[in-house]
Amino acid sequence: MTFDETYAATRDQLRGVAESLIAGPQYRASNTIRLAVRPDGFAGVALPVAVRGTDLVFPNGTVALAGNLGAIAEAAGLDAGPPVGVYDLVDPLSTDTVLDIDGAAAEWIHRSHYAGGHALKQVVPAQHPVLWPEHFDVAVVEDEVNYGVSAGDSVHPRPYAYVGPWAKRTGPFWNAPFGALYALDPADDVDTLTARIVEFFERGRAAL
Repeated sequence: MTFDETYAATRDQLRGVAESLIAGPQYRASNTIRLAVRPDGFAGVALPVAVRGTDLVFPNGTVALAGNLGAIAEAAGLDAGPPVGVYDLVDPLSTDTVLDIDGAAAEWIHRSHYAGGHALKQVVPAQHPVLWPEHFDVAVVEDEVNYGVSAGDSVHPRPYAYVGPWAKRTGPFWNAPFGALYALDPADDVDTLTARIVEFFERGRAAL
């Protein structure tokens, strides 16, 4: 596989893990699907379960995110499955899914999301960044404008920052169907990524 194919497979698997091993069980226990970004992964906000690198961490245990999803859920004592009825589910992972997550791709996703969380806190300090499992992006909303960092999707397959005004805008800055996106550089460390995302968000505010 090419790196792009490996990255996309890892991105989709991690999104599914976020949805079915953290957000779903958390929603059934605490009625929230919100997740939080961490330096090396992400975690539930009301459930003590997290992804760190390529591992699932839970109270008194850790299991690699490799092999059968149902077996991983059983090892962690989780009721696996997405948060049914909260949003339209798209290709949720079944308990028969066999995970094969690439470490380098996972690290790039975690680094991008964590930098995005830092940038959002600087630019929109009144809002708390949330990692949403359905889109696998860390985001906030201010004055009917979405600001966030996505792990990638059909519009752009790798990590990108975005500014998405609810009302359509025109002009050179607005280069995506939902507003504007800025492709992130995998060579950048967290501090550099954060600075570049902040600058992009500020340009977005000026363009608004």
